Amino acid sequence: MINEIRKDADSRMGKCVESFKNHISKIRTGRASPSILDGIMVEYYGSSTPLRQLANITVEDSRTLAINLFDRSLGSAVEKAIMASDLGLNPNSAGAVIRVPLPPLTEERRKDLIKVVRGEAEQGRVAVRNVRRDANDKVKVLLKDKEISEDEDRRSQDDIQKMTDAYIKLLDAALADKEKELMDF
Repeated sequence: MINEIRKDADSRMGKCVESFKNHISKIRTGRASPSILDGIMVEYYGSSTPLRQLANITVEDSRTLAINLFDRSLGSAVEKAIMASDLGLNPNSAGAVIRVPLPPLTEERRKDLIKVVRGEAEQGRVAVRNVRRDANDKVKVLLKDKEISEDEDRRSQDDIQKMTDAYIKLLDAALADKEKELMDF
């Protein structure tokens, strides 16, 4: 029973870390990355469709994305969707290809982005701690129902704490990498 609780906590903490990494991968660092455009939805035959399903997005150089549309009639709709997003990007249409130049980040904008990333990291830490609390509560219920001894309770809480510390270190390492990436010019 305790092993199931540990496995559940381990997988949930892993998901918290992956979610954090996914969130910060979308934060622009000045380098072109197709994942920047992941959240953009385009109006396509009356329904909102992700841009990734309508086009092939490639990195042309370190500061330019190239969007090759599958349906060329969508050019203006894709441009409008990119301009309407809060990314601050201005696409340029060049025939079949839409180029999206990424403007260089200012020092002030970099510091703002670091604050955002740190906030995301804190949310990740809180999520990991919530998983720890849930796991400890489940162990306490087992102790209360006399299914485990106090020694097993103490041992499992120590194991869960070690697991929590390990996942928080992973979050902090991802945060440090992203901060370094943001401050590189």
